[in-house]
Parts: sequence; structure tokens; C-alpha cells
Amino acid sequence: MIRVGVNGYGTIGKRVADAVAAQPDMELVGVTKTTPNYGAEAAIRRGYDLYAAIDDRLGEFEAAGVGVTGTLADLLDAVDVVVDCCPSGIGERNRPTYEAHGVPAVYQGGEDAGIADASFNARGSHAGAWDADSLRVVSCNTTGLSRLLAPLDETYGVEKARVTLVRRGGDPSETDRGPINDVVPDPKTVPSHHGPDVNTILPGVDVDTAALKAPVTAMHTHSVNVTLETEPSAAAVGELLGGEGRLFLIPERAGIDGAGALKDYAADVGRPRGDLWENCVWEESISVEGRDLYLFQNVHQEADVVPENVDAIRALATDTTRAESVARTDESLGIGLESLLSDGGTGRSPLTADD
Repeated sequence: MIRVGVNGYGTIGKRVADAVAAQPDMELVGVTKTTPNYGAEAAIRRGYDLYAAIDDRLGEFEAAGVGVTGTLADLLDAVDVVVDCCPSGIGERNRPTYEAHGVPAVYQGGEDAGIADASFNARGSHAGAWDADSLRVVSCNTTGLSRLLAPLDETYGVEKARVTLVRRGGDPSETDRGPINDVVPDPKTVPSHHGPDVNTILPGVDVDTAALKAPVTAMHTHSVNVTLETEPSAAAVGELLGGEGRLFLIPERAGIDGAGALKDYAADVGRPRGDLWENCVWEESISVEGRDLYLFQNVHQEADVVPENVDAIRALATDTTRAESVARTDESLGIGLESLLSDGGTGRSPLTADD
């Protein structure tokens, strides 16, 4: 069993903690919080041992009646791998602490690429992680783009990828984010950081990205144009992408017309928190003109990096192959909305209104 600690129990941390707890080869030793807020109480209610992330705040937990097992140092002494899910920039400050305890660390995409020995995406870079002592799981958008571009490059060759990202303004719990009534270039320069970040996973792929922020909280939307080195049909591209476990091709018959319907469907089929771990590609958007491929995909920023964190833990702590790790992660989490659309586990599609 791989003993895992999660430092930071927020949007990503709580999801990673649940995913680790679901793995047959992992033990979630505990999670940390900086304050005894509702998240700390939620962690305890889920049965997770809670640790104070900052030593001198132990008194705050005691005063609030929120019991803790110890401090971050105590958690690090008890684990094989730590997953840093702290806000952007805090991981860099935590790195010396992890190194002092001799604990391999998984960082998130909000940190600079140089924080870890390698950037990580299970589809695109797993083999390069074997000799690493630390890994950085790339951001939600980079994860989504890497999952999409890797099979396209392997099968057809990618001459040039151009992506416009319409990003959510903030997560549902982030009341201080925006914009409120505007759509803004973010950044105003091209490329945005997403293209160079993809190259930490797929260095041979020529990709440019431009990004905007919109007043929504649900998901990111990518408008993708890829110039391929060969001329496949749209049907062939659809078949290729449909064979990727962490890509969900949304069929036209489903009546799913946007992020709101996607989240609604995920909740209806029992996904925790309505999470979508897969890229969601509109099948009817896939079109090919000569060597130019066009499509739309949505990426759930709160969830798509979660299975990658699980695979990164195995890459640091075991000699499990990429295929074995991905299969184990996907089975334990129930990844695969395509199969749910096929029969809903009952032999018939839950989206077929024939009664």
C-alpha cells in the first residue's frame, strides 16, 4: 500500500483525497487545512485524519473544537508520497519541507514547471516520470489539451495546433473571482501560458493558444484547430478519439448542448460533485477540411487533473506501467461516460426517451 498525504483540502485536494481513498493500492493517511473552516469539518465527516498545515495554528483548531491528528510535519513522517494541493505559489514554499522529510511530492499546474523534476500527464509523459523524485501535474487546460493532442500526433502527426480557450472566471466557491459582466482576454498576449505548458508534456508539438475569461463557473471550453500531417476523415478522427478512455465523445442524440447540461448529466448518473474527469468532445463538432481538423471540447477545471494525480503517485512510488496505472485508476473511479451513455449499466441508454 502506498501511504499518501494530501496537503491542502480545497477544490483539488478534496477530490484527490477521495480518489486516493478509492484506490486498492493506496492508503490516505491524512489531509491538511490551514484553518478550521467548513472544509476541515467536511474532511473529518468523511473519516479523514486532519492535520494542521501551519504549526502555530493548532490553537485555532482547538478553540473551534475541530480535532487534529497532528501537524504537517507529523503527516510527512507517516507517508510515502505527498500531494501538494495548496494555492498557486505555496507549493514552491513547501518544497524545502518535503525535501527535508525525504518525501517525494506531486505538485499542481499552478506552480512553475521548474518546481519538479518533470511535468506529468498520464497520456503524454508517463514514461518520463520513472526516475523523478517529484512531479508536477499540469493544469486542467494543459491536461485536456495533452490528452487530445497526444493521440492525434501519434496517429496522424500534428503540423500545427491552434486553440482558443474560453476559461471560466472562477470555481463555484471562489466568490472573489471574475469577471462579472464581461469577457476579457487573459492574457492579452499570444500565446497564453497553456501552449508552452503543453510543450512540457509534448515537446514536439507546435501549438499556439489564446485565452479569454468569461463570467461562468462551470467549465472551460476549447475551440481547437489542428493542421495534421495526413488527411483523415472526420469519422476516423472520431473513432480514434472515442477509443481514448479519458475522452468522452458527446453524441448529438444526447441533447447535451453546453457545460450546464454536461454537469447536470454527470450529477444525474451519480458522479460525486457532478465531476467530469474526462475531456468532453462534441462529436458533431469534429470536422476535417483537407488536413485541418476542427472540434470543440469542454474541460472540467475542478476534476480533470484528479486521475492524473493518482497516476503520478504510482509513477513516483512504484514500477507500475502507464497502462496498468491508468486502467486501475479508471476502474476505481468509474471513468467512462461513453459506457454510461451506451446502457447506463442496465442494458439500455439512460438518454433514450422511448417510454
